Amino acid sequence: MNPKVNYGMVGGDIGAFIGNVHRKAISFDPRVRLAAGCFSASSENKNRETGEVLGLDPERVYKSYLEMAQKEAARPDGIDFVTIVTPNVTHYEIAKAFLENGIHVLCEKPLTFTVEQAEELKDLSEKRNLLFGVNYSYTGYVLAKVMREMVKEGKIGKVINVNAEYPQEWLLDDLHPVPGQELKLSVWRKDPAVAGISNCVGDIGSHIENFIYYVTGLKIRRLLAVTNHFGQPLDLNANILVEYDNGANGAYWCSQVAAGTLNGLAVRIYGDEGSLEWKQEDPDYVRYTPRGEAPRILTRGNSYLKEKAAAWSQMPTGHPEGLHVAFANIYKAFISAILASREGKNTDEFDFPRVTDGINGVKFIHAVVESAKNDAKWINLL
Repeated sequence: MNPKVNYGMVGGDIGAFIGNVHRKAISFDPRVRLAAGCFSASSENKNRETGEVLGLDPERVYKSYLEMAQKEAARPDGIDFVTIVTPNVTHYEIAKAFLENGIHVLCEKPLTFTVEQAEELKDLSEKRNLLFGVNYSYTGYVLAKVMREMVKEGKIGKVINVNAEYPQEWLLDDLHPVPGQELKLSVWRKDPAVAGISNCVGDIGSHIENFIYYVTGLKIRRLLAVTNHFGQPLDLNANILVEYDNGANGAYWCSQVAAGTLNGLAVRIYGDEGSLEWKQEDPDYVRYTPRGEAPRILTRGNSYLKEKAAAWSQMPTGHPEGLHVAFANIYKAFISAILASREGKNTDEFDFPRVTDGINGVKFIHAVVESAKNDAKWINLL
């Protein structure tokens, strides 16, 4: 079967973690192939080596993203979409360049530095009738989709409270600097000029915001926040209270200095008819408690899951699915939308995070930072 969709990648050289995750996830779909890339603008050797390892035509391994956008747009067999896996500061300019050249975009989050930049990209994508996805990867998990459908079906009633957290420990050593020793945080995420106004909230707190919105459909009306920098330029820990548009409240915590944790995204959603609890590190199971009944554990891939979203499973139950599959499900929907758009069909039904989700994420980050700078003042988002 010949691939129907060609894609390119900006960033993600062969030694970069996230680039490899994206490429492996996309390779789950036989309808698509990697055709071009600019994998490292700062190292010609890394860029060339990555293209060689991935088996690309050397003429389609470009020195700059702008050259790539222009030349691919001019080719009859040029790329249909680009995936952007570069540091935060570059997202806006790269995405804009490909949109201006008529190429669909899927970009890592956070989408941009400012709300104005994010909204400009939305307007440009709509003007050019181009798809624009943002990689909030955890919404690709099957049970995230099942929980979303359960909430819509009213299985937990009206949402009355939410508790969510995302702790990591990977930057804990940065609280104990050793003279002359480079710290883990001494990379681009530490530099406001590259990472933007936030480290922890921008990196993992934004996943909480998007995941809860995805599952519940609730918009944050206002929030207040406290962040901790521990002597670093950007935040390493944050506690956030939110009020949703239905009047319910929620509490979010994210940290990159929480000893004993790895990638502990966990959500607990309480309704007046039941509750749902899910953990990213154990993604094939969700704890569902209907009002007045015993808790039950629902397992991905089992026939008792009657929600349509259960069909997203790519492995039989008991064979664990992981992060690559979550990424793959997002790309599966995005690629399907591209093929549908070629035929002039409506693409609204395809389930992948949109540019509007990216805008919401940027607004959330800015609101948290503003609140924290103003003695945990309530900041309105709606």
